[in-house]
Amino acid sequence: MAGIGRVLPAHTHPLRQSLADELHARPPVPLAAPARVLHFALLGNPAGANPLRDLAVAQALPVPEAGARHAVLRLAGCSVIQERRTEFTTYTLYLPRQAGSAPDAEAALPASLAAWIEALPGELIAAADLTILAADEAAPDAALLAGLFDENALVGSRAVSGRADIWADFKLDQGCVRLLVQDRGLTDAQRGRLVLRLLDIESYRMMALLALPLAQKVAPRITALEQGLAKLAGRMVDVEHQESEQTLLREIAGAAAEVETLAVDTPFRFGAARAYHALVARRIEELREQRIEGLPTLGEFMERRLSPAMRTCETMADRIEGLSRRATRMANLLRTRVDVALERQNVAQLDAMNRRLKIQLRLQETVEGLSVAAITYYAVGLVGYAAQALHAVGVPIHKELAIGIAIPLIAGAVWLGIRRLRRALQKEGSH
Repeated sequence: MAGIGRVLPAHTHPLRQSLADELHARPPVPLAAPARVLHFALLGNPAGANPLRDLAVAQALPVPEAGARHAVLRLAGCSVIQERRTEFTTYTLYLPRQAGSAPDAEAALPASLAAWIEALPGELIAAADLTILAADEAAPDAALLAGLFDENALVGSRAVSGRADIWADFKLDQGCVRLLVQDRGLTDAQRGRLVLRLLDIESYRMMALLALPLAQKVAPRITALEQGLAKLAGRMVDVEHQESEQTLLREIAGAAAEVETLAVDTPFRFGAARAYHALVARRIEELREQRIEGLPTLGEFMERRLSPAMRTCETMADRIEGLSRRATRMANLLRTRVDVALERQNVAQLDAMNRRLKIQLRLQETVEGLSVAAITYYAVGLVGYAAQALHAVGVPIHKELAIGIAIPLIAGAVWLGIRRLRRALQKEGSH
């Protein structure tokens, strides 16, 4: 009998395996000390490009699985990791380092690997050069730190519950941001997780800052639109004529269209910046920083330098959203005024039509009276001719008497006939 743990329903969701693997999509690589880590983040994922596969083929190594978001290639004395993200791809090289060598020494890379790095597809957005000093190596003194970093921008902290010291200045040095880590009792797994967090901080920091140039670019347009809507709102108070209202409504609609263009062009970048900034804050929180005397922590540095830029982006996003709401409200308000004015005109036109209908009804009644008289006149004339003809053939009839008797009878009959005809037409028109 099969074990209960192996008995599963017959039908499995097609995404079950990929969803389960998502929790393990970026496993940290256990890392021995001392070590050197080079990290590159490149924007764009060119279709069909797979640099790690090309490197594996060139080195006659097993080719990583096609389409894998996280792939590791182990070379002689070096590990290369490729990670595909939504907007960018990272390549991380884990290199051995000789104990006691200078932290700023040139990384020893084979010529083929250096050429491979130079040929990586995409646009470089972040690069980090991270050196790990082993626990038995001498801690860096002030002179060494001054040689590696800009003293005015140097930040540092004691992380992972005091098991590591971190220094950085987040400035580009020969194209890379330099980080220095002093091991104080980390395990290989802890060391790998710490390196992953530090590299994430650098990559996500740069990706978050991509929104700042956009915020600075759209700021003048947002200011101009705010001022334009304010002027249009002032004109709404004084507008009196319908033509002026229609013109103003067209101007507001034009401003609203421009606002919506901004709202379409910017939300992805601003939303991505908000998400990347949250990831930076989360990775810093995971470091569990403690202060090194005389130095700001990484968290303090990011709060002072990165957070204002992110607040600028959030402010621009909020202003665009506010502009959209204001333009919509103004357009609705003015459209309501135009509709009310049109209803007034419609009411006035209906009143005029009612007056014209009353006049027409009176004229119709007058015409009906004239019609009765005219028809009666002609009918009585026919009666007179008939009486005269009968008198001529010997019938004893008095012409004038016959006409006098026929007048009220014919007039009554004509009046009743016209009245019935009018009622029939009114009844037919009401259906």
